[in-house]
Amino acid sequence: CSKYLQNFQGRYYECSSDCPELNTHFSRCNSIRVESGSWVLFERPNYLGYQYVLTRGEYPDYQRWMGYNDSIRSCRLIRNVTVHFSLLSFKRPDFGGQMLECSDDMINLPDRWRLREVHSAQVQDGAWVFYELPNYRGRQYLLERGEYRRFNEWAAMNPNVGSFRRVHDF
Repeated sequence: CSKYLQNFQGRYYECSSDCPELNTHFSRCNSIRVESGSWVLFERPNYLGYQYVLTRGEYPDYQRWMGYNDSIRSCRLIRNVTVHFSLLSFKRPDFGGQMLECSDDMINLPDRWRLREVHSAQVQDGAWVFYELPNYRGRQYLLERGEYRRFNEWAAMNPNVGSFRRVHDF
């Protein structure tokens, strides 16, 4: 994962492993080239703040990865990338209420499920990205294999989920 000024100009920093603090390498990040793997970037140090999930490809400006600004302060490799995917989403905390089982991307959750709130989830296989809005828009939240009893466990401030998709390593 290499980070540059806009359109891959200027100095760059190449990252090949998890990095909890990028401030020492650059102050702004306007373009990224992902050469291998899938990565999650964070707005703040120590894997905090807005999350941006990037797969192999070129991102010439921060809007291309749906960034809110050019602040990237930490990043890490996504490790649960696989060919098998299984996600259970629940209407209530602690895996209560109606459940939706998925093994494929969902571009518009409210079309499939009356409400767009997910209060808990179990990722049985793969890694997934929840988006706050339909059509893979809004804030992104990475969910890797495991149990999430409440939405704040995937770093969300509210239970709104408009869409989700699997993380592939193309």
